Amino acid sequence: MTKNLEHFRITTASLDLQEVYDFAADPGNGSVNLMCGTVRNQTGKRPVDFLEYEAYEPMALKVFAEIAEQIYQKWPETNRVVIHHRIGRLCIGEISVIVAVGSPHRKEGFEACQYAIDTLKYNAPVWKKEYWVDGSSEWVNVKSAEAMESY
Repeated sequence: MTKNLEHFRITTASLDLQEVYDFAADPGNGSVNLMCGTVRNQTGKRPVDFLEYEAYEPMALKVFAEIAEQIYQKWPETNRVVIHHRIGRLCIGEISVIVAVGSPHRKEGFEACQYAIDTLKYNAPVWKKEYWVDGSSEWVNVKSAEAMESY
């Protein structure tokens, strides 16, 4: 059922919000829902200096495609799915991931976009290491079973 209207990318370059929006745009859309994950300046009460992302790119891109396929099955009117993820060192405020879903109706678009980011965080082989201001660092488990329970 793949519609071949999706676009997936893993890159060390800065992510371009307009480019992602343009990939998700379609004359049949009543909405384009975008979710941008950004590097925040703290986790809990620990001040963050920067993040570092790694990915197993071939498998991650396959997971992105599987997510799109699942969206097309659950929300069949969806006509675009775009997932771009950045790897490497990211500073506070930079965008680490953008998910965009184009669909005729906003409700389904919101639901599909949330499903995409939650599923990505749970299934994709993308890992995050947090570096704190005090000089320590730790690989962070970005997977959350609770996020998937609502689906």
